[in-house]
Amino acid sequence: MNAKEAVSRVIGNIELVVVGKRREIQYVLVALLCQGHVLIEDVPGVGKTTLVRSLARSLGCEFRRIQFTPDLLPSDVTGVSIYNQKTGEFEFRPGPIMAQIILADEINRTSPKTQSALLECMEEGQLTVDGVTRRLPRPFLVLATQNPIEYEGTFPLPEAQLDRFLLKLRLGYPSLRDEMTVVERSRRPPLEELQQVLTADEVLRLQQAVKDVHVDESVLEYIVRLVQATREHPDVYLGASPRGSIALYRTSQALALMRGRSYVTPDDVKEMAPLVLSHRIILRPEAQLRSGGAEALVSALLHQVPVPAGVSGHAARRA
Repeated sequence: MNAKEAVSRVIGNIELVVVGKRREIQYVLVALLCQGHVLIEDVPGVGKTTLVRSLARSLGCEFRRIQFTPDLLPSDVTGVSIYNQKTGEFEFRPGPIMAQIILADEINRTSPKTQSALLECMEEGQLTVDGVTRRLPRPFLVLATQNPIEYEGTFPLPEAQLDRFLLKLRLGYPSLRDEMTVVERSRRPPLEELQQVLTADEVLRLQQAVKDVHVDESVLEYIVRLVQATREHPDVYLGASPRGSIALYRTSQALALMRGRSYVTPDDVKEMAPLVLSHRIILRPEAQLRSGGAEALVSALLHQVPVPAGVSGHAARRA
């Protein structure tokens, strides 16, 4: 299977519904191929839910939406065991997390206890209820949304939860022409007519192929130096952990595969770094006031950390 062609097919299919967001769609697929999860932070009405539903339809995967509210319980997410009077035994009633593509809508509106119910699912691909561990279906992808404007009645995601998200994305408002297209298509929403263009088994094969993408030692060192620089910067209270290094390594591999290469270049790392590292960094309070946030800091570090030279040709000969 040609990975570049397969991914292009999925992107083109989703673009029949989601207009003008090709790059963001591509990054969601990067997370899918890395078996990671995505946090989408943006204002309401920019197409977050439509993007997730379009992805599920394009892959023929089971889709579930969990609307996070303050009174949502962990068992509402994972499922619960109920006593069956006829059989005299407890039966497990699976929760909405037992699906392949999960939309965790407004995740920061529920309590930390319920948020933490997702941790095992996102990290291990399994859940444990009443001492029994169950594997989640594959592929398994959580796309969580949160509104950056309204803070009343919300519970900020703890650092441990944020670190579980491979990427953090923003969709942003469409351009004038794109929004005109969105409005015109609303007369006959194309989502219901969207066809499957890739199977779940093909997605699993692409996930395996990502692991075979070559990363030169100099690029690996570049990744680690970049992550370590987030810990040493004077404006940073808490930098990215080794999990951030692993995430940057894996996403660079996936991006290279999706672009038809069998090796990673420093440009792959530079493109993924802001999406992978920004939400893993906590700035000091005074730095938050004077700088452009964690994304600006990562962009500055990309100019400061030396980039390995001649990697592309060397890696190409080895790959």
